[in-house]
Amino acid sequence: MKEEDIRKRETFNQYLELVEKDVKKMFADKHQFLAIDCPACHSRNFEPQFEKLGFSYVLCRDCGTLFVNPRPPFKNLNEFYAKSESTTFWVEKFFKPVAEMRREKIFRPRAEFIKDRFSSNPVQVVGDIGAGFGIFLEELAKLWPEARMIAIEPSFDMVKICQEKGLKVMASALEDVEGWDNQFDLLTSFELFEHLYNPGRFLEKIRNLLRPGGYLLLTTLNSQGFDIQILWEKSKSIFPPQHLNFFNPDSISLLLKSKGFVVEEALTPGKLDWDIVEGMYKNEGVNPGRFWELIAKKASLEAKDKLQTWISENGFSSHMRILAKKEK
Repeated sequence: MKEEDIRKRETFNQYLELVEKDVKKMFADKHQFLAIDCPACHSRNFEPQFEKLGFSYVLCRDCGTLFVNPRPPFKNLNEFYAKSESTTFWVEKFFKPVAEMRREKIFRPRAEFIKDRFSSNPVQVVGDIGAGFGIFLEELAKLWPEARMIAIEPSFDMVKICQEKGLKVMASALEDVEGWDNQFDLLTSFELFEHLYNPGRFLEKIRNLLRPGGYLLLTTLNSQGFDIQILWEKSKSIFPPQHLNFFNPDSISLLLKSKGFVVEEALTPGKLDWDIVEGMYKNEGVNPGRFWELIAKKASLEAKDKLQTWISENGFSSHMRILAKKEK
């Protein structure tokens, strides 16, 4: 898999330009921003790293979490997602043209992972938080037709799409779901954790919804991932106000344990780290450093594939997958 398969460079750059315009319109008043402690370990021992679009990123000295601090109020973030021009562009111009490729490269493998992982103990009730177009649940339903699939999605447009596909939908943000405590065997959350204003409260709500022994599967960005570390403030994965939190395998495990979960897996199975770095160097003139420039110029395709395998297998991919179990 290549970055261009799931994220067209030109379209993504157009999207980021729109984000910058929306930020200038909707987050001009920084006096409303709120200071927070580290979202993983609650430490106040952090140091400034860089500013991007007027948002300050700091790094926790205790657990290594990178996060926006101070950050906009929760209601301002919700308004951005509901009303910004960039959000509409992301749905219509960015995601829809690559939706079927993402089905093949991302959503179907996720469904297959769950089917294999729970083959000896199939789950009965599955909820996908931030279900979007419902593609993941469609793929999982093909493998697990006997399970009850529920899309949890606050966007009116996404709710309509999921309903048209015949999916049961809770038209609500996770935090507002009522009457479902201890009902879910499995909750999934893909590429959502980095967006959250308060990740701790999000996990508390998930714990309430899961039955004793139920599972949470989430994917998010790893602050210690290869391409993020190399590119740092130039990384396109770091763009506020969407991506506020960059945990790492240790810090997200720490947070999950503090909220009553047992972490069974904290891996980085990403496949795009080197491709992202090489693409930024070759296509956008970003200098990754002398050694990585040499690798881009001289290394064989086989050597680059082996590099990516090493990155993924040793916990250094920027794509992180966590499987956690609710304590009984």
